Amino acid sequence: MPEEVLFKSESDQTREEIAAYLRSVAENLERGGEITLKAGAESVTLDPPARPTFEVKAEREGPTDAPGELSIEFELEWDENGGDGGGDGTLEIE
Repeated sequence: MPEEVLFKSESDQTREEIAAYLRSVAENLERGGEITLKAGAESVTLDPPARPTFEVKAEREGPTDAPGELSIEFELEWDENGGDGGGDGTLEIE
């Protein structure tokens, strides 16, 4: 399935700044509100359903015998036609 990037932002941030962004997203999710992402003149507003699929992924990219790049990715996913997500795993974050 082809992918269309609606919005992308990538920049170095402090841990505290990242936590503030994640808190804003969490608060909007709790209230059932839309989520608007903005960077410069670009912006996109999305309205997640009550039960989107929540994907959490930890990755290491690079050669197996040398230092690489580590990442933690958080993704909310749902059908554009209004359906909720399909995942049913139990996630714990400590």
